[in-house]
Amino acid sequence: MAEKLKLEMVTPYKRVLSQEVDEITAPGYLGELGLLPGHTPLLTTMKVGELTYRQDGDLFHVAVNWGYLEVENDTVTVLVDTAEKADEIDLERAKAALGRAEEALKTLSQEDKNFAVMEAALERAVIRIQVAGKKVR
Repeated sequence: MAEKLKLEMVTPYKRVLSQEVDEITAPGYLGELGLLPGHTPLLTTMKVGELTYRQDGDLFHVAVNWGYLEVENDTVTVLVDTAEKADEIDLERAKAALGRAEEALKTLSQEDKNFAVMEAALERAVIRIQVAGKKVR
């Protein structure tokens, strides 16, 4: 059994991460996933949330948007719409997005087709603000 996991994180725009890590916690669509070396093969969907990984005793945080996660042969491949490391998040921009989403939701009914879009925007903004406040520990 390997002692590390290979974490590959890719968005449609760039490769975000390619690291050897000790463990990963990811926001699976049906619940939080904890991954260690030797994990059984797995393919699942991910929801908007915080992905964390531990590397040599330090804990790193990444805000991720919807996507897929695959585990095979101690390689974890994460394909997501967006991914931002905690130290790369523009906190003021995230707060502005939160404000816009909150204001839009006040004026929309749940039947409006834009209601779900604004709810998703609100969720992404909240996660980005949450992750931005975390430093490497």
